[in-house]
Amino acid sequence: MIDKTAAGTPVEFPTVIGADAVFKGELAFEKGVRVDGRIEGKVSTKGHLAVSQGGHLQADVDAGSIIVEGDVKGNLMASDRVELRKSARLKGDITASKLLVAEGAAFVGHCSIGPDAQKAPPIMPMNRMAEKEALPRK
Repeated sequence: MIDKTAAGTPVEFPTVIGADAVFKGELAFEKGVRVDGRIEGKVSTKGHLAVSQGGHLQADVDAGSIIVEGDVKGNLMASDRVELRKSARLKGDITASKLLVAEGAAFVGHCSIGPDAQKAPPIMPMNRMAEKEALPRK
């Protein structure tokens, strides 16, 4: 399956997680992956990761580049870029060299962007975010 980045560059996704698929755990891919279904856990790929409009990701992600059109709860780390398209809903932190956010996208979290972003201290893992949210507030 082939998609395009915001700049119009073609991106190939040799692996597609179908709309009726649900995965829990740690997944690793050598090349690109498109998520039309649901993944919970951790995802890593040296290639591109795309979460389609119907896709749901509750995971921390480490990828070459990330395109979000669906729902994501977790931290995103990309060696190149993160694109949040207009239908994207992201709750988590972003670390990337470049960030593109389309009008209409929803993002709740922190971001570290730029060539030095990868050198910054690591962001809090998703399971630690949940613990922090669960603590009673005074």
